[in-house]
Amino acid sequence: MAPSDIAIPGDAGAVLVVDLDAIAANYRLIRETCPTATVGAAVKADAYGLGLAPVARTLAAEGCATFFVATPGEGVALRAVLPGAEIVVLNGPDAGSLDLFRVHRLSPALNCLEQIDAVAGAEGLPDAWLHVDTGMNRLGLSPAAATALLDEPARLAGTRVTALLSHLACADDSGHAMNGVQLEAFRELRRRTEAAFGPLRASLANSPGVFLGDEFHLDMVRPGAALYGLNPRSTGPNPMKQVVGIYAKILQVRDVDSPMTVGYGAAHRVTGPGRVATAAAGYADGYPRAAATSEGSSMNAYVADRAAPLVGRVSMDLITIDVSDIPAGDAVPGAIVELLGPHVSPDELAAAAGTIGYEIIGRLGTRLARVYRGGAA
Repeated sequence: MAPSDIAIPGDAGAVLVVDLDAIAANYRLIRETCPTATVGAAVKADAYGLGLAPVARTLAAEGCATFFVATPGEGVALRAVLPGAEIVVLNGPDAGSLDLFRVHRLSPALNCLEQIDAVAGAEGLPDAWLHVDTGMNRLGLSPAAATALLDEPARLAGTRVTALLSHLACADDSGHAMNGVQLEAFRELRRRTEAAFGPLRASLANSPGVFLGDEFHLDMVRPGAALYGLNPRSTGPNPMKQVVGIYAKILQVRDVDSPMTVGYGAAHRVTGPGRVATAAAGYADGYPRAAATSEGSSMNAYVADRAAPLVGRVSMDLITIDVSDIPAGDAVPGAIVELLGPHVSPDELAAAAGTIGYEIIGRLGTRLARVYRGGAA
């Protein structure tokens, strides 16, 4: 994804480059890390903003057979891409969506007693996944609800349950005590649930859970963000390959000098002679406004492999960068600016904006031209 290889279409100001071969390599690394477990893939939210169809096809070509989405609508879209895959809808069903689950062969995750009652007696549904909460206090059967179900397993009469899942809250911190607490809670719930429903596939590990060790892998791991190049650990080097790059055109370059200011709110004050370039991307394209809202931001873009600090506020369609130290022949209208790429990772941009890499890639704007490289696009 070197800038010299980037061509931005004439009808766009910026381009999103998605390296499908890097996604495939990340899947293989996770498979090697979890040799005793099956590796599924979370492709919710349009494969974390990177494009459901090309990403899902690439993962399927690597042998992935189970995919996780958030909503029934996402499941319907994925079924059109992968006719034979197992598709699990994590948000679960309600009475109004059962036909979608039935017609499109979507496996419901059952998160609460109300969803269990909604599917009771429904015919033609695929096998269900039972979601138990082990400490997130988000989706999943609470301990009390799990006990109520296991005391009365007939509530699931007519529904075949084949898998049990839960979700780790603190897996990005390998030393956090919550990891062990959740593992033990899940083991106990699995024992009790299998006594009621028979053998079940068990899945606990998300992306960071993959790297907690063999005991967390169980039967299936469910990576998402790690597949797309985000660091699955809160500290330490990222073992995953970077997947995304964002590149924008320079629209204009101007000379500046004190006492000029740059951008909304006169947030950047020019202290001496220099040059400022304006690039054709902004927060409407998913580049976070908070990455450069105050003087002294440490965020850089790159022009011809040289750092160009962000100056002034990121606006809807435009980003201003200081190109005073870039050779004049490299920083000209039409030249390419790297906003994400070899020099800037999503996690680094997220840190500058006070958020997480998940949000960076999940909010990439639809206005960005899309270029897919490699894989099964």
